[in-house]
Amino acid sequence: MALDDILKQVPIDDIAAKLNVSPDVAKSAVEQGGAVLLGGLAKNAASEEGSAAIQNALKKHEGKAGVSTVDEVDQADGDKIVTHVLGDQKQEVTSKLNASDKTAGIDFGKLLPILAPIIMGLIANKNKEKSTTSDGAESGGGIGDLIGGLIGGGDKSGSGGGIGDLLGGILGGGSSSGGGIDLGGIIGSIFGGKK
Repeated sequence: MALDDILKQVPIDDIAAKLNVSPDVAKSAVEQGGAVLLGGLAKNAASEEGSAAIQNALKKHEGKAGVSTVDEVDQADGDKIVTHVLGDQKQEVTSKLNASDKTAGIDFGKLLPILAPIIMGLIANKNKEKSTTSDGAESGGGIGDLIGGLIGGGDKSGSGGGIGDLLGGILGGGSSSGGGIDLGGIIGSIFGGKK
């Protein structure tokens, strides 16, 4: 799934209007927020317990697609998803995202709960497609493989605008992010395991 697939499901203009920022800033914020949520989901899916929790959560989101306005999103559910995905690092992550020059004016505390149910719906639908095409036989990594595929895990060729390209651009060397946020540090701290 390319980054464009996520962007098509998200009401960028409505988010921009609700958060009082330009559509370009809203789009950048959706890209950054989406990358952080997918990275956190991938980390959670790495454990058996986390993978099972994600599978259960996905069942509630099957069949749901994008939305045309922010008001269609269950933001209370989104907040629960964000809390589960980021755990005790939620406050730190949102603070670091809020401090980014590239997305000045965006309150990620409000944006992430909007994005989370939309992203879960996309993953749930991809997971359902995968299940029906593989006759219910789960491949080795299950949901972790699926999320890894969404963020470009294992595909070193980095073809054409996937989430992996975005994460790679943000994570790989601070220079390409134009003095923006250090998502590498944020995701690194999420991936770095709990002390």
